[in-house]
Amino acid sequence: MKPKNCLIFGASGQIGRNLIRSLTKNNIKVTALTRNIHQKGYKLKTQANPGYLEIVEGSIFDYDLIKRLFSNADLCVNLVGILFEKGKNNFNNVHVEFPKMISKLASNYKLKKFIHLSALGIESAEDSIYAQSKLKGEKEILVNFDKAVIVRPSIVYSVDDNFTTQLMTLLGLLPVFPIYYNGKTKFRPILCSDLTNSLTKIISDNIEENIIEFVGPEEMSFKEILEKLLTSIEKKRLLLPMPITLARMTAYIFELLPKPLITNDQLRLLKYDNILSGKHKSNTDFDFDCSSRFEEEVNKYSYMWKDEGEYSKKRVN
Repeated sequence: MKPKNCLIFGASGQIGRNLIRSLTKNNIKVTALTRNIHQKGYKLKTQANPGYLEIVEGSIFDYDLIKRLFSNADLCVNLVGILFEKGKNNFNNVHVEFPKMISKLASNYKLKKFIHLSALGIESAEDSIYAQSKLKGEKEILVNFDKAVIVRPSIVYSVDDNFTTQLMTLLGLLPVFPIYYNGKTKFRPILCSDLTNSLTKIISDNIEENIIEFVGPEEMSFKEILEKLLTSIEKKRLLLPMPITLARMTAYIFELLPKPLITNDQLRLLKYDNILSGKHKSNTDFDFDCSSRFEEEVNKYSYMWKDEGEYSKKRVN
């Protein structure tokens, strides 16, 4: 049987790379769009067997190029998202207008499946521009492609993430680590490969559900996550609650940087728990295996942040 062709936007991130591996193992060809083929292409090429991956260089705002890509696609997965705004890459363009455009194209070209990666907790975060743009983008998609599957994961982690790796870097450098809202915000972190294997299963099993929430097996507060990371890298740090007024002031300063550590919009988002809403079906309602445990998985790569580095890895006799 001729392999289906899946068009992926946002393929060069941690979720995209894991998804390419999962899809191509299941006899699905992938066309991946990237902004810089010289910078990202070499990483992507290692994710699939020869003949199963086509890498195309271009912008998500190049309508004519994207239209041509859709003419050869059977499936589409949109993983594009940003955490802060910079020039043309603002929340409205990336989270609303782009999904609106490609969901229309998916409908026009009669694609078999359209999957869109969103985020958990956006319905509650009414004062977050990021969350509201995500929510608006979802609504535009469902208007254009009523059988779209919108995936809302909690924090996604892996050795390639910008969450656990950045936190362990900061915890290794700072003797005192600031925590917001007393570190009480709740999360259910999900391993990246658990999520991408589930996305592949949505395609292979032709699962039709407009919104599916994805979480890992453990609920923990942000402070508990930091404590687990500290244990994993064998360090002790003072976790100091930061007054929200001071946090806003530091966020304004960080916003001046090319890649801010935190913005005021992210600060507002941190007020809201990142756990199941109870309003939609979740991975627990389907035959998805998302059982990987946070501490056990982080321990597999945290040695890079220990004082002894690679030499701290446990040896098996």
